[in-house]
Parts: sequence; structure tokens; C-alpha cells
Amino acid sequence: MLFKDQVDFVMQHIRKNKLRVFMTVLAATMGCAFLIVLASIGFGLQDSIEDEILSSETVTQIEVLGSQALFTAEEVADIQAVENVQTVLKTTSVDANVEGYMGDRDTFTSLRLVDFTDYASIAKPLAEGKYPENENEIVVGYHFGQTLLNEADRKLIEEKSKAAEAEGTYYDGADEGYKESLIGKEIEIALSTHEQPDVLSERMKYTIVGVMPKPAYEWAVENRIYMMDEQREAIENTYNQVVAEEEGASDFQLFSERFDIYAESLEYVKPILEELREKGYGVYSVTEQLDELNVFFLVLKAGLVFVGTIAVLIASIGIFNTMTMAVTERTREIGVLKAIGASPKLIQRLFLMESTFIGVIGTVLAIAISYVVSFAANALLPLILKAATGEDGFNNVQFSAIPWQLVVIAGAISIGVAMISGLRPARKATKIEVMQALRQEL
Repeated sequence: MLFKDQVDFVMQHIRKNKLRVFMTVLAATMGCAFLIVLASIGFGLQDSIEDEILSSETVTQIEVLGSQALFTAEEVADIQAVENVQTVLKTTSVDANVEGYMGDRDTFTSLRLVDFTDYASIAKPLAEGKYPENENEIVVGYHFGQTLLNEADRKLIEEKSKAAEAEGTYYDGADEGYKESLIGKEIEIALSTHEQPDVLSERMKYTIVGVMPKPAYEWAVENRIYMMDEQREAIENTYNQVVAEEEGASDFQLFSERFDIYAESLEYVKPILEELREKGYGVYSVTEQLDELNVFFLVLKAGLVFVGTIAVLIASIGIFNTMTMAVTERTREIGVLKAIGASPKLIQRLFLMESTFIGVIGTVLAIAISYVVSFAANALLPLILKAATGEDGFNNVQFSAIPWQLVVIAGAISIGVAMISGLRPARKATKIEVMQALRQEL
């Protein structure tokens, strides 16, 4: 029997039992679609978290921490000598209370000293302005103006916070603060110790020439002050004047340093991490977080695929019943085929083709339905969650993603289960006796 004749034979019997085959295909479609949609949740959430991590961190960045707050000259030279490094950025944090003043406005902030030449080579473009060129110039965080408050602003924030609290929500004070451009504005900075925050140093005047880019995280408030590393001595002298005026002031380290290494490309990150760990440095890279994340989501996706496969196995019961009934109803036809010389392999193939056809049609329909459900979930769920919670943070969340690998895995499982479901009925068909089949009444 030619292959075309085999296909015609199978299609003839499918058309003869349209309703039964339709219901079986529907069950196979639902099982496979459930598998794909369920597993797509794991893929979607993984993509969202990875995008969020990579958008907020530089993937080639390695943070280096020393055994002490300050690095020795030998340690600095050791770090800078590492191969395949594009930039080594030194950042110095000032461990003191810092207050900024502009007119009748003031804010609590923190202070960092950086080398802007290195910083400009790896940082995102500034939201406004330029990097400092003189020691009296500074760059401020994106939300610095928002945190510059006067008494009127503080009263409004207090009133709005109470109203929001009564409604069970939270007010972040985003509508208050200084709303005009900060570029070219002069501010004054005063320092104090943690023990006596009310005892302030003399105010130091600086000019704002740049504003840092907006943080990747919506909830982050970035109001730090960044100034040239050359201001380190001036900051230390000013702070020591405050300490000298205090009685019983504790002696502690004012500055703490860290180095951020930026590899030339992603492939060099792990070798650099291993080299620095061998030298005894504490290091951290976002790539390690991604590795841990990938392991977690691999287990999660495997679990979701396993649960979805159970639905496919349940659907296979319908395929098994359909094929068993088909064998019973076609006993006479099987006997005729055997009488005219059809081999057991041919008969088995005919029934396997029918069960495979059900699996293929169900899988194709399931894939189409899954993509529609995935698109609808990504479009509607953020709107539903926003209406329920009042938050806008769900717009960038991908709740479902269907990569081609998931389609291949789900398709293979669905079609494979369909073939296995039809295997036993097909073997049963090959064992039917010719004479007994031909005696069966029409």
C-alpha cells in the first residue's frame, strides 16, 4: 500500500468519526496548551528579572573589597595589574553626616569622592549637565532636587502622608522639593559626626554642574553628592575640626574605599574573579547572581514542565480510548486487509498514524492558543494588578514568554505521548485473526 493510500485510509476513518476525533483533539490541545502556558511563566519571570538586573548593573563590573576600609598602595597596584581590564574605578565614601543647603532649602545626603575621568568612561550619560572640571564643582544624584525641602514642603508632605496612610497607601513626596534646574546653582555642605549630629562644621561652597542619570529601580532615591577625589584632604580637615570641638569623640575611619573593575568583555569576568579570589580579595559580580538565578529557574521550569506533562498524560487517556474503540469497530476491515496480504507492520503503522495525527493537530492548535494566551497575559495582567494595587511597577514585568525551546519540548512531549497512547491499540490490531474478523457481522 502506497503512503498516499495509507493517509487516505486514515483520513477516511477520521472523517467517519468526526465528533469523537474532535473531542480527542480538544483534550490533546488543552493538555499541551496547559503545559506551554504553565512553563512560559517561568521563562517570562526569568527574562524580567534578568533584564532588571542587567539594566541596573554593568554586566562586566566586578566589585573589589579589601580586608580593611582603605587599600594599601601594594593592593591598589595589584588590582590595577590584572589583565583584560578596561577601567579600574576607585570610589571613596565619606562616613559622616552630610547636610546640603540651598537658600531656604536643605537635605540630608551622603558624599562620594571619585575620579571623574574614569567614571565618565563607564557610566551612563548624565541626565543633565557635565562632569566637574574644577575642585569646587560637583555632580548630584537624580533625586537631589526632590529632597531639597523647605518648611512649606515638609508640612505638605506630612499632610499628604497622613491622608495616604488613612487610605492604606504611601506618599513618597515626589511632588515637593526643588523643581527647577540645578545646573549652575551653588550649594553649601556641612559635616557632623554620628555621635553629635547637631554640631556642624563650617559650610563649604560648591557649584552643581551635573545631575546623575535616573536609577534603574523605580523605588530608589538617589540624592548623593559626587565630587573630585582631590577634595579628600579638604573634607578630612573640615571633619577633623568638628571632631576637635567635641568631647569624647570616638576615633574611627572617616573614609572607606572600594574598587570597581570593568572587564573588557563578558568572557573575561570569570577569569578576573578567580584571579582576585586567589589573591585574597573579596569580589562580587552580577554574573554570579545571574548564575544562581539560572539554576533556580532551571529547577522551577523543570517543575512546571513536569506538572504540565501530567495534563498531557491525562489527555492521552482519551487518545487511548479513541484508538481502542477504533480497533474494535474496524475488526472486519483489519481482517480484509490481512486477507489481501497486508503485513502486521502496515496495520500497526495505520493506527499509529491516526494517533500521531491527533497529537500533531492538538499540538499545533495548542501552540497557537498558547501564544494568544501569553500575549493577552502580558497585556492585561499589568492593568489588572495596577487597578488592584494602584502601583505602576508591573508595566515592565513579563509574565509569560514562549521561546522556541519550550515549543520544541512541549511538542515532543505531546506528540510522543500521543504515539505511545496509540501503540497498544495498534499492536492489538495486528493480533486479530483473519477468519474471526471476516465472520463479524457488518
